[in-house]
Amino acid sequence: MSSGHAEDTRPPWRRRLHTIIFEADTPAGLAFDEALLLAIVLSVAVVVLASIDSVMSAWGPWLIAAEWLFTVLFTVEYALRLLAVSKPAAYARSFFGVVDLLSVIPTWLGLFIAGAESLLVVRLLRMVRIFRVFKLANHLQEGRLIVAALQRSARKITVFMTAVLALITILGAMMYVVEGPAYGFTSIPIGMYWAAVTITTVGYGDISPGTPLGRVVAMAAMLTGYAILAVPTGIVSVEIARGEREREVTTQACPACGCEGHGTDARYCYACGAALHADG
Repeated sequence: MSSGHAEDTRPPWRRRLHTIIFEADTPAGLAFDEALLLAIVLSVAVVVLASIDSVMSAWGPWLIAAEWLFTVLFTVEYALRLLAVSKPAAYARSFFGVVDLLSVIPTWLGLFIAGAESLLVVRLLRMVRIFRVFKLANHLQEGRLIVAALQRSARKITVFMTAVLALITILGAMMYVVEGPAYGFTSIPIGMYWAAVTITTVGYGDISPGTPLGRVVAMAAMLTGYAILAVPTGIVSVEIARGEREREVTTQACPACGCEGHGTDARYCYACGAALHADG
């Protein structure tokens, strides 16, 4: 191919498998995704119910059997996804590929590590596919816009968090000196814990100042907390406002790596460069 992009050399049955598993624009693909979403919800419900002692004591064997059933199904599904794309390694490294793998690993780890099954709630991340199934692909683009804004704001947010950490350290040290062990401030780290809780307006109340000077410092910390809470929100909001309005996207997944969120006029995958259409 003159454009330098690799042609799709998959046999017809793998292309058909890709259409069913990755695309929601066909009856078969829509039915597959709807069944998958239902299975995800049911599997997470099983994990949640299994964490309740009374339910586990009454229905333990059934819940364990159901969890293994879902794990086997999701394991087979993950293998089929790798088989359907022409670049399995690229899909395995993608966001959905990692989430798909994490959705089955905990149960298998549970054979060796007690309690690992509780991590299966990560399967809820797979519900992001609902945007594609119900024709809400543009919502994925909005999500990418937010992620891009966060990436552009990373340095500013880092500077902000460094300043907040310095402020917490100073306030913690001050409260340790002013209040001392008599009021629960037995060390500077304990003072820093109090400062973090106070500045973020959480206010657990497990430690509180008892001297007039300590209460003045606490009041200053509370007011400072209200003042700085809006800073990271403002930083990200500005970056979102400065971003260009994104193009509409389709529900099509890349046949090579399974990546989604391509523009309506896209011919090649923005992640791996593979042609999006057989004639690409």
